[in-house]
Amino acid sequence: MSNTTTTPAGRRIAALLDAGSFVEIGGAVTARTTDFSMQEKDTPADGVITGYGVIEGNLVYVYSQDASVLKGAIGEMHARKIANIYDMAMKMGAPVIGLLDCAGMRLQEATDALNAAGTLYSRQVMASGVIPQITAVFGSCGGGLSMVPAIADFTFMEENAKLFVNSPNTIPGNDIKKCDTSAASFQSSRSGLVDGVGSEAEILENIRTLVCMIPANNEDNDAYEECTDDLNRLCENLAGTAEDSASALALLSDNYLFFETKKDYAKEMVTGFIRLNGMTVGAVANRSKIYDEDGGLVKEYDGSLTVGGCRKASRFVKFCDAFGIPVLTLTNVTGLEASRRAEKNLAREMAALTAAFADATVPKVNVITGKAYGSAYVAMNSKAVGADMVYAWPTAEIGMMEADMAAKIMYPEADAAALKEKAEAYKALQSSPLSAARRGYVDTIIEPEETRKYIIGAFEMLFTKREERPSKKHGTV
Repeated sequence: MSNTTTTPAGRRIAALLDAGSFVEIGGAVTARTTDFSMQEKDTPADGVITGYGVIEGNLVYVYSQDASVLKGAIGEMHARKIANIYDMAMKMGAPVIGLLDCAGMRLQEATDALNAAGTLYSRQVMASGVIPQITAVFGSCGGGLSMVPAIADFTFMEENAKLFVNSPNTIPGNDIKKCDTSAASFQSSRSGLVDGVGSEAEILENIRTLVCMIPANNEDNDAYEECTDDLNRLCENLAGTAEDSASALALLSDNYLFFETKKDYAKEMVTGFIRLNGMTVGAVANRSKIYDEDGGLVKEYDGSLTVGGCRKASRFVKFCDAFGIPVLTLTNVTGLEASRRAEKNLAREMAALTAAFADATVPKVNVITGKAYGSAYVAMNSKAVGADMVYAWPTAEIGMMEADMAAKIMYPEADAAALKEKAEAYKALQSSPLSAARRGYVDTIIEPEETRKYIIGAFEMLFTKREERPSKKHGTV
């Protein structure tokens, strides 16, 4: 790696890639501007190390910003080197990984730096949906460069790193001591920009795991490995974990592997990758409770579909569809979030989620594990919006709303005894999984412990699925 092992930027690359596999490109490049006596400053590699290597044998392209050179600020040649890495990655069909530590755009280069940044954004947009883009923030990533992780598919952040558009203290009415909008905790839990937070070593290991789970590009889905788990394994405790769907997905996956994305954001919706018979599957699931390792209740949700949950799920489904990754949903949703804050954006975000599922042509399987009420149920990969196979547990409830509430609305003058009778009748006629199955909205009613073998069989059956969409440039939802 020439002399790059002496810098944090170089050491991160060495830790990320398989030992000895990194090949540097453009190591002799330096800044070429002479304004403000820039020619007198030493700018080795112009502040960014670029090249390629392998992760578990998978080809990847990498750039790592060097904060020891002008604080990692981006200039003309700096951006040109990254753009060149993108051009090569697009030709080869391999992911791009960016390790960010940057003070922003280089003031000494002004419009050259701005144009360079715009060139980088353009390369990222052209690569979106063609090759995976992964970024990790170490140190600082501010101003216009915050768009780089925003455009990327997955972003990780070191615990003490800073990611921001505007510095916290420049925001009117904000004080960094009260609300650090640049902190990893804010960007992961409140903005939803960051998929995972951890130490440098943890982040690099997460990137290695992710690269091995997702396809290298949108044409060659090679995200498979040999399955050493029992395909017919019964998940005895699955029904007990249904409310905490992250645990349920781990139980369903080969060897209990579950890679969760945006773990700290909109926790009432779970997204991530599992393996079924060695094949990577994207998972989306409603969550109403979170338990700790000892089974203690940590957090409880009302089971509604939220703005953040819709936003989180829709982008994840779009990624899966772009890269040919099948999608599994575990549906357990009682309705829609009801608040003034939610009302501003809920219809728009629920429309985006519905559109993501309806547009997706990859194999789609839905398992209704609990309640599935109203428009929220429809949006969650229902048969109506394109699920190829829909399963339901015997205890599932599918319909417009809870039977008790429906009875009260339909029979407002009835007494308590009559309402109870009407609710039971409504539940049998309209809300039971058998009722939905008779109408063709559920394909099969299955026992919870048999869920794994059923969904593996469904995805194997759907492996050769082909589905056309109307010819158009793109949708506008």
